[in-house]
Amino acid sequence: MWRKIYNLHCLLLLLIFTDVVATNGDEFYIVFLKDHPVNERLTLETHLNVLSSLKGSEDDASESLVYSYTKSFNAFAAKLSQDEAKKLSNMDGVVSIFPNRYHKLHTTKSWEFLGLTQNSKRNLEHESNIIVGLLDTGITPQSESFKDEGLGPPPAKWRGSCGHFANFSGCNNKLIGAKYFKLDKQSDPDDILSPIDVDGHGTHTSSTLAGSLVPNANLFGLAKGTARGAVPSARIAMYKVCWATLGCADMDILAAFDSAISDGVDIISISIGGLTGGYTKDSIAVGAFHAMRKGILTVASAGNDGPRHGTVTNNAPWILTVAASGIDRELRSKVELGSGVTVSGIGINTFEPKQKLYPLASGIDVAKNKDTKDASRYCLENSMDPKKVKGKLVYCKLGSWGADSVIKGLGGIGTVLESESFLDAALIYMAPATMVNSTTGNIINNYIHSTTSPSAVIHKTEEVKIPAPFVASFSSRGPNLGSQHVLKPDIAAPGIDILASYTPLKSLTGLKGDTQYSKFSMMSGTSMACPHVGGIAAYVKSFHPKWSPAAIKSAIITTATPMSSKVDKDAEFAYGSGQVNPTKARSPGLVYDMDDISYIQFLCHEGYNGSSIGILIGPGPINCSKLLPSKSEDAMNYPTMQLALKSNQEPTIGVFRRRVTNVGIPESVYNATVKAPAGVEIVVQPTTLTFSQAGQKRSFKVVVKAKPMSGGVLVLSGSVTWRSSHYNVRSPVVVYNPWAD
Repeated sequence: MWRKIYNLHCLLLLLIFTDVVATNGDEFYIVFLKDHPVNERLTLETHLNVLSSLKGSEDDASESLVYSYTKSFNAFAAKLSQDEAKKLSNMDGVVSIFPNRYHKLHTTKSWEFLGLTQNSKRNLEHESNIIVGLLDTGITPQSESFKDEGLGPPPAKWRGSCGHFANFSGCNNKLIGAKYFKLDKQSDPDDILSPIDVDGHGTHTSSTLAGSLVPNANLFGLAKGTARGAVPSARIAMYKVCWATLGCADMDILAAFDSAISDGVDIISISIGGLTGGYTKDSIAVGAFHAMRKGILTVASAGNDGPRHGTVTNNAPWILTVAASGIDRELRSKVELGSGVTVSGIGINTFEPKQKLYPLASGIDVAKNKDTKDASRYCLENSMDPKKVKGKLVYCKLGSWGADSVIKGLGGIGTVLESESFLDAALIYMAPATMVNSTTGNIINNYIHSTTSPSAVIHKTEEVKIPAPFVASFSSRGPNLGSQHVLKPDIAAPGIDILASYTPLKSLTGLKGDTQYSKFSMMSGTSMACPHVGGIAAYVKSFHPKWSPAAIKSAIITTATPMSSKVDKDAEFAYGSGQVNPTKARSPGLVYDMDDISYIQFLCHEGYNGSSIGILIGPGPINCSKLLPSKSEDAMNYPTMQLALKSNQEPTIGVFRRRVTNVGIPESVYNATVKAPAGVEIVVQPTTLTFSQAGQKRSFKVVVKAKPMSGGVLVLSGSVTWRSSHYNVRSPVVVYNPWAD
């Protein structure tokens, strides 16, 4: 079922932790095999042979097989009983098997706020050859954001396709690919078997990433400006993997990765939550690893489960993980009370009041009877007396999304909601409404009960300038539960109240009785932050087409604008290396590069065995014991460094060995600048790096010595910055206290 989460008008997909049941009591499983046959036909035959040996007949094998992944990795999805899955896991040639699970889905001003203006330097020749692939809810092809004026035919490297489907008008030279994946074959009454977007999420993310310029974009007069993506000339390929009823299935996500890699995309953006259980058991991590091996960077959302610690998802080191930050615009509505007092709330209320004041009541005072008072306090459905609600504004505590729909359905005018959560992102309302904190709520409630005829009016939303950037309250925080050696999230980008294209197939709120439709909408979430960074990755690649995914990722991380723990007490666990800086990322000076072998060494260092790593690397076993033992704390060349305390009694020492590649001025000298917090010593050896030519590499080591931290301190922030006359290449150095209260 769709539920509302943080956006708060965006209905995000419910995370289903239980396995999805197929027919006859069987379940869907994904099976990875060792060897990769030479062609798709032989791969399919291999899959059927494996299932035949398990099932006992070819007919049963064919009925069981759901999908064969034949392009980028050797795997298949099948309907199996738990006993069959267990038997299959013990068969020769089977690397891994895991149950199919479902995941949840986690602009006019934002690009200017980041400094990427319409006049910023662009490499149009290469930009038009960049293909961005999005795994999402589909796309709206008729949107102005996907017009193809001035674009030639798709790049020659494109091997994808786009057909005509139900309610889908087809592609053009901007939207060059569109596919959908729904391998469970279950009907979905709230969706369409087509790449068409009935939710709006996929249209919003893809237009944020690479939408064409659309002047005079706005939401009923709010956020007026030119809507565009980071790379307006880049091409878009949509892979619909998320569905209204059940969400985004592992087997569909893997099928989309398999297809996108084969189709020839350059960047993959996926605003979908990963799952815990290790890097080799997460479909997004597995798909992203195979994409990385083909030179494709995957950018993913960090999650919307903040501010709780340890909630960041998509935390594999080969993924660029994005937190959500706020821009310098807030959407507020004034609430004028009959007493003359005016207060203010957060939200998008597009309705002009038709009279000066309306009768005002508290939800608890309009209950049907004494038995429904607890529910009516929250303005829940079937808890209030329609006669007491009709013609009034009602003040409610926030219980669940949709109180405005309930009030309107009873003949009420609108609602004022009280909550201490969700006060940094604006919910779109279908009736006059706004959200206030408890202090303001007390003012309103006291007024209601101080007079015999309380009244109020909610004015139309206005834009207010505020200090920024800041980390969204809902943005998931570290530490990274996947590895104590990897800092996640990597970066922060705008994810609050982002205006971008929307679908005509759903009202702005999706609530019963809503008649508001718009070509553009505002959404919030790390889902919105992710395509900002996906677009910046494409922007960087347009200047450096041959750079590896790790090099592009490094450029974005090391040029970020530092943020402070004064902005958020969780520091790098909230914002990674800081606020993304597109124009600096284009020319970083130095990059920390890596290939797949580096990540394999990291996995061996983390305790993964050669067999489990086979799911990522395909044919040929990996013998971790034969790899050179790493002398580095994290066994890889990551742009950030994280040291987890090994004792809460004795100091912890960690050595990080790094290698940088000169991608800036050929002859250059870099000097190290160290910032270390109290109780932490950071030493860099050597302190100077000298380069005589582009592409030259230099190695150094960073020794971090940290004293035990007090129980309440979770993270301490330091940094190592390599400075030259033209560049500042900054790497956060984080000390993590696993014993923090």
